[in-house]
Amino acid sequence: MSLYRLIGEFLRRHWVSYASSGVMLAGIACLIVWIPRQIGHLVDGLAAQRLSGKALLAELAWLLAAGVVVYFLRVGWRLKLFAAAYRLGVELRQRLYARLALQGPQFFQRRRTGDLMALATNDIDAVEMAAGEAMLAGFDGTLTLVLVVAMMSLGVDARLAACALLPFPFMAWSFWWISRHVHTAWRLSLDRFAALNDQVQETLAGVRTVRALGLLPRSQAQFSQLAGAAADASLDAQRWEAAYEPAVGFTLSAAGVATLGFGGWLVWQGQLTVGQLTSFTLYLGQLIWPMFAAGWVLSLLERGKAAWGRLQPVLDAPLSVDDHGSIAQLTPGTLAGQGIRFSYPGQARPALDDLSFELPAGRTLGLVGPTGAGKSSLIRLILRHYAPEAGSLRWSGADVHDYTLAALRGAIAWVPQEAFLFSATVADNIALAKPDASREQVIAAARLAAVHEDILRLPQGYDTPVGERGVTLSGGQRQRVAIARALLVDAPLLLLDDALSAVDTDTEARILAHLREARVGRTVIIVSHRLSAVADADHTLVLHGGHLIEQGDHAQLLSRGGWYARQWRYQQLEASLDAD
Repeated sequence: MSLYRLIGEFLRRHWVSYASSGVMLAGIACLIVWIPRQIGHLVDGLAAQRLSGKALLAELAWLLAAGVVVYFLRVGWRLKLFAAAYRLGVELRQRLYARLALQGPQFFQRRRTGDLMALATNDIDAVEMAAGEAMLAGFDGTLTLVLVVAMMSLGVDARLAACALLPFPFMAWSFWWISRHVHTAWRLSLDRFAALNDQVQETLAGVRTVRALGLLPRSQAQFSQLAGAAADASLDAQRWEAAYEPAVGFTLSAAGVATLGFGGWLVWQGQLTVGQLTSFTLYLGQLIWPMFAAGWVLSLLERGKAAWGRLQPVLDAPLSVDDHGSIAQLTPGTLAGQGIRFSYPGQARPALDDLSFELPAGRTLGLVGPTGAGKSSLIRLILRHYAPEAGSLRWSGADVHDYTLAALRGAIAWVPQEAFLFSATVADNIALAKPDASREQVIAAARLAAVHEDILRLPQGYDTPVGERGVTLSGGQRQRVAIARALLVDAPLLLLDDALSAVDTDTEARILAHLREARVGRTVIIVSHRLSAVADADHTLVLHGGHLIEQGDHAQLLSRGGWYARQWRYQQLEASLDAD
């Protein structure tokens, strides 16, 4: 879809606002072209001594009234037109947010956060201005130009009008040539602003790491370089926009010289009155706005086209995970995988290969194995962040692809490896997925996650703001708040993806004891490097290099003397040494 088609569809949906603005602009244009003609009559009347006293005051009063009406009409069209244009910005931001919210990790691996933020700010603002100010200036300028030229030709003298319009083809060629450079310059400016935005976002997100490694001077140098490049690109775009003004000035100056020369000769010959020449000169002055409007419109449209060229691919990008499921409600049942094979994009080695398992409802499954074994990959497939290349993953007898994403993810409470907290209070973060939860329910969930005592030690308890990404809490506290958030939601499936890695063994034991009580009747999958976290699981899968190498309950795996048994003995020895 082109920018013009986008604006055209928006105009059709909001035609009332644009039509009313157009009527008011038409009224303004009519009054504007009437005023010079009236002044010309006044000049001729005064020269012929036909106007004096009350008649002169009446004519002046009409001119004053016309000015007042023009003022209020200008206020009216601005209220109507810009209110409509701002709605386009709101719609585009809503579309962009909705599209980004549905995209999977694969999309965000290709796009940078700062660039996406720039699309939601600068780029949408540019499109909004093309739909607002450009439409206004285009309509008003065109209407004023037509009426002024008509009055110059029909109301004054067609020969003088033809003479005055001779330089205008030069201006048209200049505008075409400048517009090409304006588009290129604004595209570069928007790209460089996006790069600057991304640098700032990444630096602020990792500011503690930057400080710890002494990278502030290098970060500041990079920022200065990007800021300078963005400023240079913006300045270059402004230079090209400024080139419209000399073209307009040269054209109107040439037209003015031609008008005074030829018009003076017509007056000398008695073919034109002084009042008519005065009116024509005023009309010529009124062409300044249509000419500047033309340059302004071209500039806004080129800027909008450059922004839309960056924005449209994101809005039209296919979803990395299709949401074509038809089942909108999920009933708890057996979760089973059969012959699952999955590789990350661009990776030749599969993360999971020929994996099969079965997890009845209300049971607990453990996933263990060395780093890179494929444990988190299976979690991502269950969450439908990715889709398997081969095999099937079924829940309650239906393939997970047959469920809508909202139904599937609404039935899952997930605690990821890196707990993410929002810039809100502790209580708000725990109640994130259940905002109507009472304070007693929030506290009960915090007790299950063994974080209640830690919260009480905070300055404001549960009402303590945690800062951006939970920066005021320790890693273990963030993990336990995330666990409490998951436990508060009564979801059929609980996924703990190495969610206890940042807590000590004593705290882990307390959380696991609480989980045994809380997970009664709930299906649970626990991913962990500590085998103690899955020792009570009903069934445990041992993965290595994407392959299932062992499975069974804790006792069965110990009796086989494989990887699980060796790792268990090692961790128990390590724990005993730490205790000593």
